[in-house]
Amino acid sequence: MRYIKWGTFLLLILAIGAGAWFYSSVQRPYQGFEGGEQFVEIPQGTGTAAMARRLADAGVVQSPEVFRLAVWLKGSGRRLQAGEYRFDRPMSPAEVVDKLSRGEVYVRAITFREGLTIWEMAPVFENAGFGSAKDFIAATKDTTLVAEIDPTARDLEGYLFPDTYTLPRGVTAAQLVEQMVRQFLRILTPELKQQAAARGLTVRELVTLASLVEKETAKPDERTIVAGVYTNRLRIGMGLQCDPTVIYALMLEGRYDGNIRRADLRIDSPYNTYRYAGLPPGPIAAPGAASLHAAANPADVPYFYFVSRNDGSHVFSTTYEEHSRKVYEYQIKPNR
Repeated sequence: MRYIKWGTFLLLILAIGAGAWFYSSVQRPYQGFEGGEQFVEIPQGTGTAAMARRLADAGVVQSPEVFRLAVWLKGSGRRLQAGEYRFDRPMSPAEVVDKLSRGEVYVRAITFREGLTIWEMAPVFENAGFGSAKDFIAATKDTTLVAEIDPTARDLEGYLFPDTYTLPRGVTAAQLVEQMVRQFLRILTPELKQQAAARGLTVRELVTLASLVEKETAKPDERTIVAGVYTNRLRIGMGLQCDPTVIYALMLEGRYDGNIRRADLRIDSPYNTYRYAGLPPGPIAAPGAASLHAAANPADVPYFYFVSRNDGSHVFSTTYEEHSRKVYEYQIKPNR
C-alpha cells in the first residue's frame, strides 16, 4: 500500500513537472529558423492542428504540441486568422498565438499618385518588388473590369484609382489592377454619375475631362476653375489646346522625351487637342477624387484661357487679348 502511495505521489510530481515545463515553454521565446525572417502562409480554413504543424516546420514554434497548448490556454482557437505572417525575431508560442489572433498578416504598401498614366504606374509596381512592369501593363488590358460603365474602353487608362494600397507579398499585377478598379468604382458614386449625366457627360467623358484637370493643376482651389474653362470651350466648340494631351499623344508613339516643341503641337493624333476640337478619345491619366468632382461640377466662370505663373498656380483670362498679356508677363518676359 505504501508503495502505491509513493508511486502515485511520484506520478503526481512528474505530471506537475511536465505541466510546468509545458507552461514555461508557452512563454519561452523560440527561433528555429535561420536568417533574419521567416514567412508562414496560413490558408483559409486551416485548422489549429495544421497551423501548429506549419509553424513548427517553419521553426517559428518548438513543436506543434506547445503551440496547441498556447491556443488552449488563451482560448484563441476560433480567433486565429488566415494569411501570410512574417516572423523576424524569437517569439514565444503565446506571442505567436496573439499575432495570429490579431490577424497581423504581412503586407506592403504601394502608392500611386494622382495624374499617372499606365506607363508611369508600371515601373512603380516593378520598383516596389511586386512583379514586372510588363505584367502590370498586360493586366491593364482587361477591360471587362469596366465594361458596365465604359463598354468602349480599350484599356484601363483613367480607371486605376490613385491611392496607397496595402498588399500581401504574393499579389499579382492582375489582382492589384482589379483592386484599383474596385476603388475607382467606389469613388464613382451614383450621385457623381448623375451630376455628370446632367451635364451631358458619359462616364468615359467625365473621366477624360477629370484627367485633363488632374494634369493641368495640383492646386485644390483651381480644379473647378480649370474644369470651368474647358467646359466653356467645349460649349462653343473651341479647341481645348491642352498640352498634356499632346504629351500623351507623343507617349503613344514613343516620341516623348520630356519636352514639347512647336512642331509637336501639329502631331496628327486624336489626342492632340490643338488639332482636334472636343475631348480626346479617352482619359490621359488617372484622376483623383477631387478632379472627378471638379469635372462633374465645374465652376461657373467667364474664363476661356489660363497660363501658368510658374509656381504651380495659374492666372485666368476671359479674352484672348487679356490672355496674351498674361502670357507675355508670366512666360515670355521672365525668360528674356
